[in-house]
Amino acid sequence: MSTSVIEPGTRLAGRYRLEKRIKESGGSSFWKAIDEILARAVAVRTFDPDFPRIAEVVTSARAASRLTDPRLTQVFDADDSGESAYVVSEWVAGETLEQMLQKAPLEPGRAATLLYEAAEAIAAAHEAGLAHLCLSPRDLVWTTGGTVKVLGIATDAVLADRYSDEPARRDVESLGGMLYAALTAHWPGDPERSALPAAPEADGSVKAPRQVQAGVPYAVDAIVCRCLGIEVAGQEPLADPAELAKALRGVPRTPLPLFAGLGSAQPPAPARHNTQARTQHVPPPARPAERQAPGRGQRSAQHQHPQQGGRRQPAQQGRAQRGPQHGSQHGPPPAVGTRGTMPASPRPGGFRTGNRALLGVAAAALTVIVGLGAWAIGSSGSSGEGERPGATDQPRASRSAAPQAGRLDVANVFEAEKSSRGRHDTTIGKNLNVLTDGRNGEIWETQTYAGPDFGKLAEGLGVVLDMGRNVEVSSVKVATPAGGGNIQIKVGAQRDIGSMAAFASQSPNAGETTFKGSARPTGRYVLVWFTQLPSPPKGKMSEITVYGVAKG
Repeated sequence: MSTSVIEPGTRLAGRYRLEKRIKESGGSSFWKAIDEILARAVAVRTFDPDFPRIAEVVTSARAASRLTDPRLTQVFDADDSGESAYVVSEWVAGETLEQMLQKAPLEPGRAATLLYEAAEAIAAAHEAGLAHLCLSPRDLVWTTGGTVKVLGIATDAVLADRYSDEPARRDVESLGGMLYAALTAHWPGDPERSALPAAPEADGSVKAPRQVQAGVPYAVDAIVCRCLGIEVAGQEPLADPAELAKALRGVPRTPLPLFAGLGSAQPPAPARHNTQARTQHVPPPARPAERQAPGRGQRSAQHQHPQQGGRRQPAQQGRAQRGPQHGSQHGPPPAVGTRGTMPASPRPGGFRTGNRALLGVAAAALTVIVGLGAWAIGSSGSSGEGERPGATDQPRASRSAAPQAGRLDVANVFEAEKSSRGRHDTTIGKNLNVLTDGRNGEIWETQTYAGPDFGKLAEGLGVVLDMGRNVEVSSVKVATPAGGGNIQIKVGAQRDIGSMAAFASQSPNAGETTFKGSARPTGRYVLVWFTQLPSPPKGKMSEITVYGVAKG
């Protein structure tokens, strides 16, 4: 059966009902379909009979199906023995990195987190002998479930007839290009692989991210350059995804939000620099010009909009330089009112004394209003740490007088499980006390399962912390011996999992991971559970710490 005559409603293998053709190119079609046996959405790739590499695609898909890292798209089925060859994989819903960057570059801490997850996933594939070779911003997805997914491992290379004698070097270069794009909203790779603007060049080489976008930390900039072959004094190029993941592990990273989509504004134009761009990477000067107090004659230039002059406003730069991840850098610039455009002296002839006094009072009031407005705009664009969204209409004095969040005592710990088939995990009820003993030593764990989805036997496994009274939760810190999988936090007034409200969800790192939500919920019970298992498919935690304010 030819791809061209396959229509919506066609069933493959008696179970995969094709719903909608998403894309058709190069002799193959990509479909959204329904697995009628398991009643779930899946992605299906079908082929024209004369597609020259059907057997290679099916072979690579079968190899990819053995990968267990939950950040790699799972392959469910692949067959070329019948009339129609096909490959079935999980349906990934969310927002691609390319779609995010069409709004704005990412804040550097979030960009580092996103590409750290991708680098670890690709490194796991390389350990199994598989590569991607076609990575681009279209292949990295922040899902609606709050997880990172890398699309097309192994199969995309065969579909594109792409091979390499240095697969590790090729994939680390593409990952570095994706980090470059995340920081600048410009793509330094093959223009056919992304609709983002091409990265600006100088002397035949792409400019370093810090030359394109203000506020990129030197350490992250150096990692990108080491991936792309731009010389960094005293540092060797990165040779494989595992080295890239290790390098990103050492830079400040910001937890990703709970929703798909990290940007909110249009990408700014590349920064304009008076100095000539260099291929060699040079550290920043000890005292950046942005920290120097401007004179009156410089004011209007420094308040220039990023899209007009390529330089960020001082208020926005200050937030990025004061400390890691205190406020997002991709929100709208603070309003500056008329101060940046007022003449330095009165008009010829001046004003009468009374009018000047009234004008002074009005100007002072306008300054206060504009300042509060700018602060509100800056705060509303932030999903960072330490700030509560929705509190931008309160004065700073009243906010500082609020009770400070601290470590909360836990009264009791219970096992938590949502089973799909009535089967109980007998392991999760053991060692519950080690999670709150403050020692981060012994391990609480689940049983080992057949896959990251608990072998279809459960929807989630973890523990419920009884705080002994109502508390307002500001953050939860979870220590895990291994990264990967996905942990979700819920808070509620009852121990019933179904009645609890979601607070935060993300893939934990090896070590400690801090979970923060967009609001501070109040309740007596805090659920901490795995909704996806790491690799190998066994959930493990060593310590849980809840921070907030006691309410009762």
